[in-house]
Amino acid sequence: MELGIGMFGDLHVDANGKPQSAQQRLQEIIEEVKLMDQVGLDFYGIGEHHRPDYAVSAPEIILAAASTVTKNIKLGSAVSVLSSSDPVKLYQSFATVDLLSNGRAELMAGRGSFIESFPLYGQDLENYDALFDEKLRLLLQINQQDPISWKGKFRPELKNQTVLPRAINDQLKIWVAVGGTPNQWCVLLLWVCR
Repeated sequence: MELGIGMFGDLHVDANGKPQSAQQRLQEIIEEVKLMDQVGLDFYGIGEHHRPDYAVSAPEIILAAASTVTKNIKLGSAVSVLSSSDPVKLYQSFATVDLLSNGRAELMAGRGSFIESFPLYGQDLENYDALFDEKLRLLLQINQQDPISWKGKFRPELKNQTVLPRAINDQLKIWVAVGGTPNQWCVLLLWVCR
C-alpha cells in the first residue's frame, strides 16, 4: 500500500478574505513536498487549474522544482488536462521531470473538471469527448513508440518523428483520470499499461 497527498494548489485566504500571492503559495508548495519526502510519503500530486483562486497552471513545472529538493517521493500531476494540451509537449515535459527525478514522475492525464483551459488554448467544448479520446491515444502511442507516425483530427500529423527527451527506461508512468462531462465530474483512476 502507498500513501500520498494530492493538491490543487489553491490560494489560501486570510481572515479578511484576501488571497495570498501565487508566488507565496508556490514557495509553500515546494516546502510542503520537501516535508512529505522527509516523512516518507510515497506520492505527491498537483492539479492543473486556470482560475484566479489557484496558483498552479503547469503541474510539470512544480514537479520539476520538487524533483530537485526530494529524493524518494513519486511526483505526479493530479491531473494534467490532456483534452486542452498538446500530447507531444506534455510527454516531453513529464519525460524531463522523470529524468530530473531519476524515474519518479507520473502523469495523470484527465479531461478536466473545470473548463477554463479549453477556450484559453483554443479548444471547442463541443469536442470535449473526442479531444480526450484522440489525445489520449496519441500520448500512449508516444510513450510506446519511437519514432512515431500519427494522424488525427485535432492535431497536425506526425511523420516518423522522435519525441525527445524520452523517459527513463523509455517508459513514462501514465494514469488516466476521467469522469463526467463538461457540466459534471468525478474521478476514476485506471493504470494504463504498455
